[in-house]
Parts: sequence; structure tokens; C-alpha cells
Amino acid sequence: MEKKRLETIPLRQIKIKDSFWDRYTGLVKDVLIPYQWDILNDRIEGVETSHCIHNFKVAANEAEGNFEGAVFQDTDVAKWLEAVAYALEASPDKELEKLADGAINLIGRAQGEDGYLNTYFTIKAPELRWKNLREGHELYTAGHMIEAATAYYKATGKTEFLEIMKRFADLICQIFGSEEGRRHGYPGHQEIELALVRLYEVTGDQKYLKTAKYFIDARGTGENYFLEEERKPGYRQLSPEFDDYDVSYSQSHLPVREQTTAEGHAVRAVYMYCAMADLAYLYQDQELFQACETLWEDMTKRRMYITGGIGSSGFLERFTTDYDLPNDRNYSETCASIGLALFGRRMAQITKDASYMDTVEKALYNTVLSGIAMDGKSFFYVNPLEVWPDNCMKRTSMEHVKAVRQKWFGVACCPPNIARTLASLGQYLYFTSEDTLYVNLYISGSVDVKLQGSDVNLTVESDLTNTGRIKLVFETEKDGAGSNLALRIPSYVKEYTISGSAYTADCPVEKGYLYIRNLPAGRTELVVRFSVPARFVRANPKVRADAGRIAIVKGPLVYCLEETDNGENLSGVFADAKGKLVEAYEENLLGGVTTVTFTGKRLKDTLWEDGALYGDRENQLEEVTLRAVPYHAWGNRKPGEMQVWMKELL
Repeated sequence: MEKKRLETIPLRQIKIKDSFWDRYTGLVKDVLIPYQWDILNDRIEGVETSHCIHNFKVAANEAEGNFEGAVFQDTDVAKWLEAVAYALEASPDKELEKLADGAINLIGRAQGEDGYLNTYFTIKAPELRWKNLREGHELYTAGHMIEAATAYYKATGKTEFLEIMKRFADLICQIFGSEEGRRHGYPGHQEIELALVRLYEVTGDQKYLKTAKYFIDARGTGENYFLEEERKPGYRQLSPEFDDYDVSYSQSHLPVREQTTAEGHAVRAVYMYCAMADLAYLYQDQELFQACETLWEDMTKRRMYITGGIGSSGFLERFTTDYDLPNDRNYSETCASIGLALFGRRMAQITKDASYMDTVEKALYNTVLSGIAMDGKSFFYVNPLEVWPDNCMKRTSMEHVKAVRQKWFGVACCPPNIARTLASLGQYLYFTSEDTLYVNLYISGSVDVKLQGSDVNLTVESDLTNTGRIKLVFETEKDGAGSNLALRIPSYVKEYTISGSAYTADCPVEKGYLYIRNLPAGRTELVVRFSVPARFVRANPKVRADAGRIAIVKGPLVYCLEETDNGENLSGVFADAKGKLVEAYEENLLGGVTTVTFTGKRLKDTLWEDGALYGDRENQLEEVTLRAVPYHAWGNRKPGEMQVWMKELL
């Protein structure tokens, strides 16, 4: 663990103008924020009613009615406000800021005199405050509100939201802790921990950091709090989902420093791992950091999909066991991949190791983008790698899998989470140290920073997902000031060339970053050519779902077959891995994508025209040409089957 981590760069200093990413980041202010605001206010017909803003009005005694929605319904507006904050930081907008200020003011009016803020418990169950941490999501909801408040303060300099959440955070710090007379519990859904760290970083108040550390240190120690909680007076279970509670579901089965495998609910896990990484760095806690490394290794090397999806079980949205990665009924919640990216970014900052950003990139380009339609108005909560629409039936084991994106969800954590992720994309692109600008993701645009007291500008023109060519223009004022550039060499790149006067064969590669040191004053041009041909890949045979199958990847992108290109019954297709993969950039397809065509064979069904279910007839194969498109773009044309892993023709 490094003594000083790399830092992200304020979004106001970063401009993204990229042919691939603009189709998504461009949705944030024009579509996602206004569309989701309308949903939060129950203005759009034909979608599940949110009730979110109405709940705050009821809690503020400004509207009649009861609480409606999930116990954590408040987090929808929290994540919406966080997305707004990032959008405002990148590009000020007075009208949008005024809209957000109105929402923040309403939240303040719904706050209790003691600082408590949660519309479910204020309206519906005040007698249950802090009495069911396992299910109640009070601390989880507070965490998302705190994250939004810190982001809004950093974006606008306004303190109203920050002060609202400081009051609530102060209350939490008074109630919880190891001291006598305080509650010795911890959240059933982790989130407050990483939020309190962010609040500490903004305010400098040590009590927030201390409470975050308490929640992490107490988890899984002694008698399990959630089992003990059931026996306390006033406890009431909120959902039958929590019958026969498995403490590993909430990662409370062991003290966090003793956990060696990724267990339980995937989103809970990665949010906790983010906080563990933050605290390990801030306290220079090597044991805690070692636990982070161990959990990352298990999660990404044995329990992660090729798309960066995690949480394979459709039941309880959780991890199962090593190499259990079913394709057609997995969960791979969009929020889980967002949490994975947040965790990986922290680990990269702490270690200066680019391999973490390989996984971050995989998650962002595939599962996170799969979670949103290209029009920004429908979403996937679940991200399978194989879909047969006919068997995605309600009240079956396939009920969670959707063949088309949904306009909204009763539990709508993913859509606003996607919005805040796209709005904050710049935080993943670059890091800085005192003298070095680190390039993590090759996305076209520009960034302004100071290195060694000198103003530096970097402009990037990237064609990573097509040709792999990237042009970088580095401009600095001072000669010999020690300004350096560190370029991530992705693990999928086996060959590359770099041209430019500043680059020499002696430039070292350390932990996946190629360092070009002591750049001269003025303008320096570099052209990087990564070899990113489409290629077939195979899974470890222990991944039983993928045994005898192959997939296609190109650079950071995973590819898939869709029925609209290749006909129905994709399970009857065999891909010829010995054949050639032919790439073609199709400007008018899916916003402009590189497709991959190749040969294979398909089972002939003519021998089964009589409708027989079984028989001793021999299989016959016919030659076919197949076309694959990037996984993130699937489901944006006609509804139909989709498949990532194909049977290999042997």
C-alpha cells in the first residue's frame, strides 16, 4: 500500500467528447435527469409509481397520504441529486441548480428536529427507528444522502444540503459506537461507511471517520448483531425475504479482516469493500488492506463474469461459489458492477496498479452500459449473458430476467445509480500525483491539471473500440519541471507501438503503467496504437456453464449474438474458432459500432418438423455466417434472443 494515493481530478477540469461515450454521457442532462425527475414526481404514465417526492412532502406535513414504496425509497432522489451535482460540476446550469435546490429544501423541511431523516420511519413506523438495522436501510439511505450532499457542496459551494446531512450524521455518530450506552450495531446494507469517509474528507471532522471505522471494525465480531437484534423488544421483521436469515448475506459472518471470499449480497459487499479500502489507506491499516486485496482476488478471478458482472444468484442477488457463473439466470445487478468499479478505482489509487482499472473498464463498458437503453428511458436491473424471451416468465426461477429494458422499477436503485455513474465518468479517466498525470481510460476529450506547480493540458483523441489508435497531446509551461505522463497498458493489449519524440524504448512499465518522464515545455504529441483485434476467448473449464463454449472480445468490449442478426434458437449455433473474424465499423448501426462476422454451423431442425420431442435422429449441421455486436448495445433493436457464450465447433 502506497503512503500517498493517487487523486481523482475535479470534473470541472475534464471535458469528454468521445464518439463512443457521448451517446451515453450526453443523455445525463438532456434525458436522464429530467426523465428521472418526472418519475420521482409521478408524472409519467405507464411506469411503476415512485412516490419518492410525495413521501418527502408528506413527511414535511405539506401533503396528505401515507408512505409508499420500498423502505429505502428516499435513495432514489439522493442518487438523482448526486447525478445532478456531477452534471453541474462538469457544466454549470442555473435552471438545473434551481431545480435541485428546491428538492434539497424539501428534504430539509422533512428533517426531524433531532436531525433524523428518513421518510419511511418518519411517516410509517417512527416506533421502529434503529430497531431493525438488518432490513430497515436507515443507515444505507443516510449514506446515499450524505454522498449526494458532499457531491453537491463540491459542485456548487452551497452548504444547505451539507448542513442537513451533517445534522443527521451527527445524530448517527451520537447513537452508534463502541462506548457504553450507544448502540453496538452496524448497517444491514453497507453504504454509510464510505459516505462518512467522504463527509470527513469534506469537513475534516474526525468523528465521521471514527464512526465509519467503528461500523467496519464491529461487523461480524462477537454474537451476530442481526440475530441478537431479533430478540430485542420492539423488533419487527419487515419482509419474509429475511426468514431464516443467513448472516453471510450481509457479510457479517466474520470480522471483515478475516473474510477471504466474496459472500452474500453483491452490492452490499462491494460498497463495504470500498469503505474498507478508504479506511485502510487513511489509517494505513495494512491488515485491512490485505483483506481488500484478498477479496478482490477472489471476486474478480473466480466469481466475476467476462462482462464485469458480479452476483450470480437470482435469489437474494448474491455471490454463490467459485466458478458458478450461469449465463441465462444470473443476476449481475447493474448496481453491483457500479460498486465493483468504485472499489477497483480506489484500489488503483492506493496501489498505482493499473490492473485494477482493467476490471473497472470491463465493468463500465459492458455491464454498466448494458443497464441503460440508448434512448436513456429504459433500464436493465439484471444483466444476463444469455436470454430466451419465451422462458423469462413470472413466478418461475427466470422471473428476474427481462428480455427488454424496463421503463422503471418499484425498487429503482439501478437507474439513478447509472445516472450518477455516467455523470461522474471523468473520475475514472485520470489520476494525478504531484508530478504525474495518469491516463486510465482512453476516452476522447481533455483535462487540465497542475503538476509541480505548472499548468498542464492533455488532449486525447481515442478510437480504442475500433482501430485502437489514440493520439495524445501534452502541453506544459515549464521545461524540466518533472512533469510525467503515465499511460495504462491494458492487459488485453498484447502488442502496441508508441511514436513521438518524448517516447523511448527505455520508458519503464511499472504495474501496468508506461511512464514517460520529464516532458519538455510546450507541446508534445504521442500516437499510441494498441492492437485490439476481435478474438475468441474461452473460460476456465471449472466454469461449468461455459465448458466447450467460446466468446468474442475486442479491446474492452464483450460481444454477443442477437436473434435479429442470426435467427432464433441461438443455442443451436456452433462457432468456428478456426475461422476468421471480420470486423466492420457500421456507422448507422446502434449509434456506430464495430460488428464482427464469422462462420459457424447451425443444427438443422427439418428432421423435427413432425414436432416430436425426442427421437434417435442424428444431428445435422448447416453452414451459417454469424454477426456479433457489442454486448452493451444488445436489446436496442427488436426484442429477441441474445447469447454471449457460444458452443465451439470442434
